Amino acid sequence: MTLPPALRRLMDLGKQADRVVPPSGHTAWLTTFTAGAMTFLCIFALALSLASGRLASRWSDALARTATIRLAAPPDQMQVQTDAILSLLSTTPGVESARALTDEEARHLLEPWFGPDLPVEALPIPRLIEVVEADPGYDGEGLRQRLAAEAPGAVLDDHTRWRRPLAEAAGRLRLLGGLSILLIGATMAAMITLAANASLAANAQVIRVLRLVGARDSYIARAFVRRFTLRALTGAAIGALAGLIGVALLPDADAAGGFLTGLGFTGAGWLLPFLLPPLAAVVAFAATRRAAFQKLRELP
Repeated sequence: MTLPPALRRLMDLGKQADRVVPPSGHTAWLTTFTAGAMTFLCIFALALSLASGRLASRWSDALARTATIRLAAPPDQMQVQTDAILSLLSTTPGVESARALTDEEARHLLEPWFGPDLPVEALPIPRLIEVVEADPGYDGEGLRQRLAAEAPGAVLDDHTRWRRPLAEAAGRLRLLGGLSILLIGATMAAMITLAANASLAANAQVIRVLRLVGARDSYIARAFVRRFTLRALTGAAIGALAGLIGVALLPDADAAGGFLTGLGFTGAGWLLPFLLPPLAAVVAFAATRRAAFQKLRELP
């Protein structure tokens, strides 16, 4: 028995709905590629912002517990005033330890600028005294007044001018990372919207047939949403895997805390990339659903 064409279309409604979105073609690879590329870039933006924030925070924390006393005095008074400052610091509440840097350490500090053969002992270089702060810390203003009385040529540098820019840099880098992720998500949503509109326009005739046999716009839209969401999820998973491999191949952090090393994830941070494919699927779901209903309203 041969079924009427209209009845056959009605029975095959589910298959027809899936065929509204072609399984291959430019819309398929465009959606998958866009989701993969945006996820790949998002992982590196996230890794860069987190690593930069960690580096700035580490530098800021290290400077927060240390201070430097710079002593400029005549050569015959240098050791006397150094001993007086060390004695003063040993009785100052909030100072955990203090020590004067040797000539070899001073030469090592100046080596990047003046080379390894700098005659430190023959130059009028101030004596540097390293101060490690205890918890709770010392009274900076009170310590400055005591230093002025014991050694007029001593200047206390608590590294405030260094810590403030580092703290600001950490906050701005985290903000930049968040803005980058938002821009990447918006770009992906725009590209998927264009792909969905192109697919809907290319299948306008099929959509009209589905409407004739009783298919609702919500049913047709679900076919698009399902297909494009799966494509975005697949592409994002591939991009996330490629991004994780790339991050894992980056150099490890060195002891000096170099900016271009250690640009990866640490601890629980490695879980963040695994959240990106589901997030990409949510973006694709929202973008495709909006585009589908808007386009279906425009089609006659």
